[in-house]
Order: sequence, then C-alpha cells, then structure tokens
Amino acid sequence: MSKYSIDEFIRNTVQKERANEFFELETARILEVNLKDKVWAKMGSMVSYNGKIKFERERLLEHGVGRLLKKTFTGEGSSLMKAQGYGQLYLADQGKKISIIQLDNEMITVNGNDLLAFEPTIEWDIKLMKKVAGVMSGGLFNVTLKGKGMIAITSHYEPLTLLVRPGIPVITDPQATVAWSGHLQPKFRTDISFRTFLGRGSGESFQMEFTGNGFVIVQSVEEGYSSGE
Repeated sequence: MSKYSIDEFIRNTVQKERANEFFELETARILEVNLKDKVWAKMGSMVSYNGKIKFERERLLEHGVGRLLKKTFTGEGSSLMKAQGYGQLYLADQGKKISIIQLDNEMITVNGNDLLAFEPTIEWDIKLMKKVAGVMSGGLFNVTLKGKGMIAITSHYEPLTLLVRPGIPVITDPQATVAWSGHLQPKFRTDISFRTFLGRGSGESFQMEFTGNGFVIVQSVEEGYSSGE
C-alpha cells in the first residue's frame, strides 16, 4: 500500500512505546536513546528530542591528552557530542541502517564513520591504520570500544557478518568494512594489478586480511575516508 489517510499514516509511523531500554530502534534508521544521564553520539546526528537535554561538543581534553593528540595528528573526522539530561533523544546518520550491539566485557573495533553512539560506561580509543595513511585521503580511522554497555553502529543497507575461522581468512575492501572483533589484528594486502580491474582509485589496491577466530561486518556501499567526511 503506497497511499494512506492521515490516520493510517499516523498509525504506521507513530513513535512506538517500548520497555525503555537505553537504546531502542524507533525505526530501522532512527535510534531512540532513553536518556537519564548522558550519552556520547556522533556530532550532528541529533534529529529530535523531548525533555531537558543539553548538547555539548566534545571538549579538547574531554577524553585525555592521548586521544586529543591522535585526533589532532590524524585529522580524525568523527567528532563526538555529549548529550546530557533527561528525555528521549533521536539519532540518525544520513539514512543509514542502525544496529545495536550489547557489549558484555567484550571488545569491538568500528570504522569511525560508522559509530553512531555509545553508553558512557564504554571505554574507547582511536586507532589509525598507518599502512593506508597517505594513500587513502585521510587514512583509515577506527575506534576500539570495550566494556559493558550498548553501542550503536551504522551501515549502508543491511550489514553482512562474515565469520573468521582458523585457516580460513576473510579478505575485505577497507572502504566496505564496518567493524570486526576487537582482538583481530587485520593485515593489509597490496595488489597493484587489482586496481586495473576496478578503475575506481588507488585505495582499492588495498585489501584487509583477517585471520584467527572472530567476525567481520561489511556493508554494500563503500564509505569515504576523506578527512572531515
């Protein structure tokens, strides 16, 4: 059905009342945060809110000198904002699909462009894939998150999770790679001849190789890695 009366449209799109988890999917592309204290979210991701919520851009020393130096040196583009207060906060990122992951003293690494929000109980750090820095514009930046709490990641369309098993490595395009098991250490493979088949830029001559035991999450659209994107 493509046409609705006003009442039908409201019934099909109205905010859903749920059990008030900290993170809930209001739609596949809008995250509801039931805020009672604070949350860290991607800068510019707020689409609506109710209640009393104050928004503040991440301060230079908010997360310590070490991460400040990394952000300054690398030009890392996924700035954070802190939302603090009480109410319902709605987040989205360019219509990308949102997935909620509950960490239970586990670790995951997420492409900086695909990290939407995380609970303040989560520890995080910025990682720069130096192998591709200077080849891809701005390099390849990732955020390692660990601890206990919820994180929300985004992907273009439906994400696909590939299992990495001993003796069966998984090879991915860096620009289509969303996240992976935190303990996996990807290696970069260079295939100069590979770009002749693709014709879409020198960055595609690099592939990420994951070995060991874990998982890799990929998406169907390549993410841009230019600084500030």
